[in-house]
Amino acid sequence: QDIPHPFPRCSQPNPILPIGFVGQHKDRKVLKVCRFGIVGIWDCQDLGIPGFGIVKIWECRDFRMPGFQNARVSECHCAVCWCSLADGESSRTRMRSAVSVREGQGVVLLCGTPPRAGDLSFAWIFNEYPSFVQEDSRRFVSQETGHLYIAKVEPSDVGNYSCVVTSRASRSPVLGSPTPLVLRTDGVMGEYEPKIEVQFPETLAAAKGSTVKLECFALGNPVPQINWRRTDGLPFPSKIKLRKSNGMIEIPNFQQEDAGLYECITENSRGKNIARGRLTYYAKPHWVQPIQDVEVAVEDTLSWECRASGKPKPSYRWLKNGEQLAIEGRIQIENGALTISNLNLTDSGRYQCIAENKHGVISSSAELRVVASAPDFSKSPMKRLIQVQIGSTVDFECKPRAFPKAKCSWKKGGEQLQENERISLLKDGGLRVANVTKGDAGTYTCLATNQFGTAKGSTSLVVFFTWKIHASGDLMIRNIQLKHSGKYVCMVKTEVDSVASAADLIVRGSPGPPEHVRVDEITDTTAQISWQEGTDNHSPVTTYTIQARTPFSVGWQRATTVPDVIDGRTFTSTVVDLNPWVEYEFRVVATNKIGGGEPSLPSEKVRTEEAVPEIPPSEVSGGGGSRSELVITWDPVPEELQNGEGFGYVVAFRPSGTSTWIQTVVTSPDTPRYVFRNESILPFSPYEVKVGVYNNKGEGPFSAVATVFSAEEEPSTAPSGVSATSLSSSAIQVSWTAIPWKMSNGRLLGYEVRYWNKGQKEESSNRVKAAGNETSIKITGLRSNLDYYTAVRAYNSAGAGPFSATVNATTKKPPPSQPPGNVVWNVTDSRVLLSWEEVRAMDNESQVTGYKVLCRSSQGGLQELSTAGTTAELWLQLQDDYLIEVRATSEGGDGSSSQQILIPRLASMDARGSGPSVLSIFSVSSFLATIFSLTLNSMLC
Repeated sequence: QDIPHPFPRCSQPNPILPIGFVGQHKDRKVLKVCRFGIVGIWDCQDLGIPGFGIVKIWECRDFRMPGFQNARVSECHCAVCWCSLADGESSRTRMRSAVSVREGQGVVLLCGTPPRAGDLSFAWIFNEYPSFVQEDSRRFVSQETGHLYIAKVEPSDVGNYSCVVTSRASRSPVLGSPTPLVLRTDGVMGEYEPKIEVQFPETLAAAKGSTVKLECFALGNPVPQINWRRTDGLPFPSKIKLRKSNGMIEIPNFQQEDAGLYECITENSRGKNIARGRLTYYAKPHWVQPIQDVEVAVEDTLSWECRASGKPKPSYRWLKNGEQLAIEGRIQIENGALTISNLNLTDSGRYQCIAENKHGVISSSAELRVVASAPDFSKSPMKRLIQVQIGSTVDFECKPRAFPKAKCSWKKGGEQLQENERISLLKDGGLRVANVTKGDAGTYTCLATNQFGTAKGSTSLVVFFTWKIHASGDLMIRNIQLKHSGKYVCMVKTEVDSVASAADLIVRGSPGPPEHVRVDEITDTTAQISWQEGTDNHSPVTTYTIQARTPFSVGWQRATTVPDVIDGRTFTSTVVDLNPWVEYEFRVVATNKIGGGEPSLPSEKVRTEEAVPEIPPSEVSGGGGSRSELVITWDPVPEELQNGEGFGYVVAFRPSGTSTWIQTVVTSPDTPRYVFRNESILPFSPYEVKVGVYNNKGEGPFSAVATVFSAEEEPSTAPSGVSATSLSSSAIQVSWTAIPWKMSNGRLLGYEVRYWNKGQKEESSNRVKAAGNETSIKITGLRSNLDYYTAVRAYNSAGAGPFSATVNATTKKPPPSQPPGNVVWNVTDSRVLLSWEEVRAMDNESQVTGYKVLCRSSQGGLQELSTAGTTAELWLQLQDDYLIEVRATSEGGDGSSSQQILIPRLASMDARGSGPSVLSIFSVSSFLATIFSLTLNSMLC
């Protein structure tokens, strides 16, 4: 097709050119670009084609695209532009170098990510669009690297492969240059064990609620099978899905319990390989207690608590009207809580609490209004009338709106009220009158005053008398409570006179909660606690107990105090043995002779001061890993024992027998392992290791020294002298000579024996293991009269060595299925003579080599007698019953048993009989308890 001259710029219409067509005009190149389903302005650089600038897109319909044979496009949007290319041709039009591999070999085809990567997805086209590579157990497209992995190349894989990269944000695909895959002609690749090419990170932090995808794929011949597991043995929950032929594990809605060490096991008949990685949990901050709009009186104190949850624990800062809040004497911030004392009008404004950790930031905003006003009853008027019974207690409320809070005084009529044994002025401004009498009736007035004015409100009190009586005039109170305490008056009236009798009722109970618990002083391990006494409920308090709670404790726990026993007249104590740098709450419980009372409200949360860590990691050990690695593991120190910020580990190690320690620092407090890699590390070399702790206050102690061995080296030689011997129709014995092995090479765990029969493929062989230094194993459960092939290899923790040469053995024919018949017995004194019919084996059964007589007494004794003929002689004791059966023997094992015969307890006379005669209390299995060898002549049971 001809290119029109001159070349118009991109802002003008152009004839439609086939996709990929490049025209030449002097020193300029013309390149056709296209994308499906998009109309509008298109920046060519989004495709990684520099120099195009802004391109206007035109629509084209139903045309055949060169390079995409047999593909019709119903709609696409294309543009023609001209530009200068430095190398004379766009890199996207060039064919990449061919990749040459043998049949059976694994291969990785690289995709090359565009310059502006972002969030991408990957697919591969085989030869022509729309023939996309279908993923299965042999082919895998990694969404992490974009590469195409073929575990085992087959002739059908030969062709051109093009990587398609799509931006998930713009859904814009980019087609890479084709990569030819060709087969080499110098032979076929042999079998080899899996080699993991796609592996997830050794440590991966995952956010709460996120979807975690781990990829794992291995090359190998035969094609490896992939399985996943958790190293702690916990099963996968139902939400976890295995996708892409087990090449990817997907964990939706990731939570704390999903964290742990995961293993990807790739395995074929030549061996297996394992990839491990630890998923750690983190959570962005989220609000537990955001701040709310608040209105506070001038000169009062504001306590604004702002609390968020997250992992790691969030830190806090405050803003006022968008600017950092300055800390001064009146304004203090501690653990997210803002305290402003002696408020004034200038403190009003928009406040913002910001909680953040390394994974995210959240904020909560609220308005603070500092107000000043005289007392006002219009919005909270007092009750106009209260009616109460004689002897009860009445409370009058006085809660005018006032900023700052008003001071209240009370009058009854025109008389100022003073506190006495019945009248109490409450802290909230209210009035309480106990054991009400008729004389208490009247009008009560509250006078509320602050520096801005005075207001008053009134309530009328009406007193009445009721008494429920029985026929005798008695008063009974069921389920008595503390509130029933008071003076009771019984009055008896007639038409002419009346009499009365009064009594005080005291109801005793356990103490009420102590009040105003606070922390007066805090150090790294102690806290000074004080409180005020609560109500004793008519029984003096004898002791107080302090309880503590932390984010790490299970509920409230009794705290250790000085003094250990706090008597009822003491209202302060020192709590000891606290953990440094831990947030604590405290509460106090009072006890009297009745029992323990309700606990107080918790104190404000306080954090102990930092200190040098005192507890080193536990369970320091290690071992394993890959060649030239030293793996050191430990149990991380819990957060409550880290004693401060900046916590980490000091890992020290040295070859055994040397004096100089090699040290490194692990800064993450949750990390449970460290891997030292160095080519100079010899296999299975002993190292002395220890792990210490540190934080911002200094270094703590080291753990005890442990001996850890470096990674082992898998066995390199195959066992020799392998032989297989047939034992019976269902068992063979495999023996071998142990391989030369030195302890310096590691611990030889044992030998693996694989076996298969003539009708099976070697790849589907069964396997058994012999532990330690065993050099033979019995393989049972085999089919009779069949050739079995077997090979042996050694293994240790690093893997398995090569298999030995294959040997074979043929299992025996099955034993005779016909049982001995017509068993006859004769008894003379203690001698028993047995005879039976000869057993004849069929052609497909092993020939009879003799017979076996099993005799069991009622006392549990068992004897076994072997004979070549069809008769046997036994000597039996007279006082026992006997159960006897006969079996034919052969190379294939024992044949079927005759029916059991019972010889009853013998008398002095002669006896005789023949089978079958069955005694139900004896079972055939009881014959197998203990076997004694007997001679052919005679033996007592």
